[in-house]
Formats: sequence, C-alpha cells, structure tokens
Amino acid sequence: MKDQNLDLFDPRTAVMDPEYSPTRARDPDFGFAFNDSNFSDRLLQIEIMSDSLDPQSDSDSCHFQSLADWARNRKRRREDIKKEMALDITACPEEQVISCNQIDTEYVENENQDESVVAMIEEPHSGDEATNADDSSWNFDSPRVVKVKTLHISSPILAAKSPFFYKLFSNGMRESEQRQVTLRINASEEAALMELLNFMYSNTLTTNTAPALLDVLMAADKFEVASCMRYCSRQLRNLPMTPESALLYLELPSSVLMAEAVQPLTDAAEQFLAARYKDLTKFQEEVMKLPLAGVEAILSSDDLQVASEDAVYDFVLKWTRTQYPQLEERREILGSRLGRCIRFPFMSCRKLRKVLASNDFDHEFASKLVLEALFYKAEAPHRQRNQAAEESSSTSRRFVERAYKYRPVKVVDFELPRQQCVVYLDLKREECANLFPSGRVYSQAFHLGGQGFFLSAHCNMDQQSSFHCFGLFLGMQEKGSVTFAVDYEFAARTKPGEEYVSKYKGNYTFTGGKAVGYRNLFAIPWTSFIAEDSPYFTNGTLHLRAELTIRS
Repeated sequence: MKDQNLDLFDPRTAVMDPEYSPTRARDPDFGFAFNDSNFSDRLLQIEIMSDSLDPQSDSDSCHFQSLADWARNRKRRREDIKKEMALDITACPEEQVISCNQIDTEYVENENQDESVVAMIEEPHSGDEATNADDSSWNFDSPRVVKVKTLHISSPILAAKSPFFYKLFSNGMRESEQRQVTLRINASEEAALMELLNFMYSNTLTTNTAPALLDVLMAADKFEVASCMRYCSRQLRNLPMTPESALLYLELPSSVLMAEAVQPLTDAAEQFLAARYKDLTKFQEEVMKLPLAGVEAILSSDDLQVASEDAVYDFVLKWTRTQYPQLEERREILGSRLGRCIRFPFMSCRKLRKVLASNDFDHEFASKLVLEALFYKAEAPHRQRNQAAEESSSTSRRFVERAYKYRPVKVVDFELPRQQCVVYLDLKREECANLFPSGRVYSQAFHLGGQGFFLSAHCNMDQQSSFHCFGLFLGMQEKGSVTFAVDYEFAARTKPGEEYVSKYKGNYTFTGGKAVGYRNLFAIPWTSFIAEDSPYFTNGTLHLRAELTIRS
C-alpha cells in the first residue's frame, strides 16, 4: 500500500520535477486552467516593486537586444537575484508580510539579515491600495509597489511543480490556510514570473529568445521549479551558440541554487568553446583574453590541437601571469584550477625540470605533480593504459593523452662510458593507418649532448620496388652551423617474442635541420606492415626504439 505520508518531493519518489525522457509520458497540460476561477482554489496577488537598481522599464526587462545586455543587467542585479527574490509573502485577511524563509522552519536561522529588511512591513493594506501606496515610513530610496496583478491559481498544480509552493501551501501555518497569497517581486522580474507560472500549468513557454529564456531560468531557480530550468536549458542548447553566450552559460552553476538543472547547458557551452578554439596555436591571442572558466573548458579537452603538452604548460603560465600579476593569486589559481588542466605525465622531462624550478607554482604542489608524472613515464605501457582507462570516466584527465602534433617519447639518458640516450616512441595502429599514402608524424624533441633531436615516421614509396612502405628517420633540430657525429640504431618490438629487434644501424654527422634514416624499415610493403596479422603491432600499438650515441 502506498504510504500516504510520503513527501511529494522526496528524491526517492522522483515525483518532483521529473526528467524529460522518451520513455516516460509527458506531464499533463493544464494550460486551460491557468487564471481560471473555475479550476482554482486560491488567489495569487503579485505586488510589482520598482527596480531601484535598474532603470529599464518592465516591458523591456525580458527583451534585451543581446546577451551582452542581459549579462550587464543581471550583473547589476546579482545581489537581488540571490536575496530579494527570496520572495515576500503576504497572507490574507491578516495581511502580515513575512519572508519566504519563514515557510520552512529549517531556514529560521537567518543567514543574511539584509534579506528581511523590506519584508518587515506590518501595516495592513489591501491589494487595490498597493498600486498608489506611498508609505512615508519607507526610506526614500526603497522600492515601492508600482503595480498589482491578481491571478486565480490551483495550489495542487503549483505545489506539484515547486517545493517553494508546496511548503507555502502545506506547512501548517495559518497563512497556508488562507485563500489569498501575495508575492512581491521586482518589476524587471514580472515577465519571467508570468512565463514561469504559465509553464507550471502548460509545460511550455511562449518566449524563445536567449535573454528571455535566461530570465525565466533564473526565476525558476528562485521558485525551485527544476522542470522549467531543464526546459529553458534544453531550449538554450537548441539556439545557435556564440563565445559570448557560452561564457555566460559557464557562469550559471555559480549563479543558481539548482546547478544540476543547468549542467547539460554548461556541458554544451564547454564543448562549444573546446571545439571553436581547438587549434590553440591559431587562436592563442583570442584565448588569452577569455576568462578563467573559458580557458578551463578549452584546456580540459582531449581534442586540443597543440604541438605538445609543453605548449599547454607555456600557455597556462603566460595566461596566469597576465591575468594574475600577484604571485599569491597566481599560485592559488594554478594550484586549484588551471594546474589541473595540464597533463604533466605527457610533458618532456626537460620541461618538468623547469616546473620544479618555477616560482609560479607552490613548491609542494609542483613536486607532487612532477613526481607523479615521472612515475607514470616509468610504468610499463599496459599499466599506463590502465591508468588512462580508469580516469577516462572521471573529471580528472591527467593520464589521458591528447592528439599532439608531436608524439610523446620516453627517454633514458646515460653519461658513461659515452653520452648516450635510448628513445621509445609508440604509435597506435590508427595513427599509422592515417599516414597512408604520404603522411608523416613527428616525435617531441629529446636532447643528447645539449643538442635537440627528433624522430619522424613516414609512409613513403620504396624507390626500388615502387610500393608504399613504413620509414623511420632521425633528425637534428636546426641550431646554427653545429655539427654532431652520432651512431644510431632503430629497433621495433616484434612478435612472437615481443622483444625489441634491431632493424637498422648507421652513423651520421649531423648539421642543423638534417635527417637520416631508412625508407623501408621493415623491408615489407605497407599492406603487410599495417595488416591485422602484422608482427609489429602489440595490442594495436607499434613500439619503436632509437639508440643514439655521441661518436668519440
């Protein structure tokens, strides 16, 4: 038997503000009953106060020409958004004005004394008198009632949509038994409230512009109508998005109480910014001007197009130094926000050393990140894949590799008996397949004897047999007219033993910008190299190794 005392808004019942989904029936449409005395049990009197902080007229409040206008207007009224529309409620016939916080005894402990300043009016008045009221006891700058609207309402319909109205009509106080209830709002909120009330009956809105939908969303948050917030969020996602609107949507979770209701909109805004500024190199100057939330959305993307994670680190330092010139503020932002967007395990060891030496990061925080990155680099490939898989479903993405222009490498350095380094480069099968017919992919730079080198994998034509094949080359970064004599060896992990097998040895005296290697590393056609039964792919990955030794 159903529990008759079950709270309508108990989350276990899923009765309150159900999520829209194809599998459940649409909420009934009671639009015919809106403001109809035949289907109503109460009167709702709306006292509309003058906006002391906003010179705009009522009629224009929900029809700003742009989101920029809306944002400026909401910024001026931000304190009102969080305080004033903890709405004043009057119950007749006593007409005692009380704060809505008094509806629920849980909120009797007044968190903000300012909220009750306007609410503590005890002089009785009628709804008709309110329009022309000019109470001399009010402060000259205080808002006054400029208009009164009276609507016929159904308390069950409103209570079913909103915990606010549910508590108002069922809290057992004397006011909950009265037929007339009065709400007091600002003039700038009138249009949004009327749309909201209509939605609570009909489950739809008549407005379809972004600024108006945002106003209704904010009103729905204050009246705790989560279903309307989700509806507005869905409508806004269907409208064309711009960088301006996306940045505005990113601020919503910090501006509303029911942040979960706008999370899909926030997610869509993050995806929009990440896609628009995907090529960080191309849009760097534009991204430099974005606020923190926008930069976070872009740098959190797996699809970010950058040369390497070193470039992400350099950009973050450049942005924070520009936006936060004070060291303590900069450290706070890096430690709590932007530092988490940098994927340190994929930075070069050379750059990780600079992290430890940087004054921008808190030393303890930097040491932890660098140590974690070095441990990751030392892990076997299958353990690295496991760590990335574990984090792929979480908010942290530090072990998830981006599609870098230059592929990360592992480097092991030796000083004795001769200066030498061993470089490991892993390429996924899909990356190799994308090289056909004439592509190439470069590794991150690595250093030997103070000189920078790189590996490059190619799909090219075998000059003798005239078929496509896989080639591997070693290049030296251009740096003046320096010459460098190097012995080198290329190897690849090969089945069935899955050990590294030497494929090519040579020596070369490098000058800046030159490269040397082998056009057909495996001495087989491209089709055999990329085939499913190819002996050179282990769990879908090609493992390459290059050993470089400075010739004495």
